[in-house]
This record gives sequence, structure tokens and C-alpha cells, in this order.
Amino acid sequence: MKKEDIHLGDLKRILFGDTPAEFTLEVIVRTIVIYLIFLIIMRLFGKRMNGQLTITELSVMLTLGAIIAVPMQVPNRGLLPGAILLVCVLYLQRGLNWWSLKRRKVEVVVQGKVVMLAKNGVLLPDELEKERVSHEQIFAELRDHEITHLGQVKRLYMEASGNFSLYKQEPAIPGLSVLPGQDTKLQEEQAKVPDLKVCVYCGNWASSRDHAGHQCLNCGHQEWTEAVR
Repeated sequence: MKKEDIHLGDLKRILFGDTPAEFTLEVIVRTIVIYLIFLIIMRLFGKRMNGQLTITELSVMLTLGAIIAVPMQVPNRGLLPGAILLVCVLYLQRGLNWWSLKRRKVEVVVQGKVVMLAKNGVLLPDELEKERVSHEQIFAELRDHEITHLGQVKRLYMEASGNFSLYKQEPAIPGLSVLPGQDTKLQEEQAKVPDLKVCVYCGNWASSRDHAGHQCLNCGHQEWTEAVR
């Protein structure tokens, strides 16, 4: 389209584009047909597509969106190619799931694997860095599970789907507070443990006489704070 053809008062172009007004009715028909085909394909994908999406399932969803957009709106494209592409993606996803079921290595590559982020009240910094998970993300997740310090955590896993799974320590041991730093009043209410310090980065323990000036053996940081229970 040339710039000379663009006019703010050209309502027909603004509303209908370069296609005739009758194409609007065709778009409605195309949308209904593609929508029905899409519903059938989604039903055949299974219940997983309605739950938490994995990496491959998210990729499939984005691909499906790209496929159905063109047949619904572009007048010189037919519906059949879009329908064929939807079926191809369906069998591609099913084939990948079958292959993952047969071979564990394929499943790990495609879906990812479970990663332990915390063990017995101490964060695992190497795993946090590898998975690019920040401390604030971890602490927010723990607070969501009514955890106030790391000593209440026996295991914290990040599932392949990106969700967190928490197993609580029973009974709880002293640990690093996960309460927000700006909430000093609530932090002051937490019971402190005499002669026990924890690394502010990972929650590793050290006695009061040993921590000063020393690096944490777990993460290498040198900042310490009082352990709470």
C-alpha cells in the first residue's frame, strides 16, 4: 500500500482493510470452523494441556496460535492447510511423548528434571545459579507455604514444570529467616538462637566464635546473621 492511499477518513479501509466488506462474514465462518477443529485437536492432546504446561506443551500452544491465525484472517489462504498443520502438530507432540516414555534420556532433554534447591535448612547455591532462581523467588515460595525460616525446610525441589515442591522439617531446626527485610517488627518477634549464626546467602550454620571473618563453607560468602527458630 502506498502512502498516498492512506487517509484518516477512509473508514472502509480502517474497518475492512483491502478486502471487500463481505469478507467479514467469511472471517466469522472461518473462525467458527477453525475453532471447532482447534477444540477437537486440544481434546485429543489430553488433560495435560489444561493443566500446568511443560516447555514442550507451551511450545505447542504457541505453534497452534500461529497456525490458526492465518486461516481465520487471510483471504487468500484456505482452511485445509491450517487443519493439516494442526493434525501434524498433534501427532508430533504425541510422538515426542511416546519417545520420552520409552527413553528416560529423551524425557530429561525434552521435559527437564527435578532439581533440589534446599536440603536440611540450607540452600544449594550451585543449583540456584544453574536454574537461575533468585533468593527472593525461593523466599516468596516458602512464605506462601507459611514457612518463616529455612530451618523448617527439609527438602525444596523445583519440578520440571517449574513448580516448587516442599517437604517440611519435623521438628524444625534453627535457620535463616525468610521474612522480608523491611518487616523489622515481625523479624524481631522471631526467637533468636544464642551462639548460632547463619549465612545470609544460603542459611548454613556456624558458631558465633567461628563465623567472624570466615567464609561460608557452603557458598563462600562472609555475611552472617542470627539464627532463628
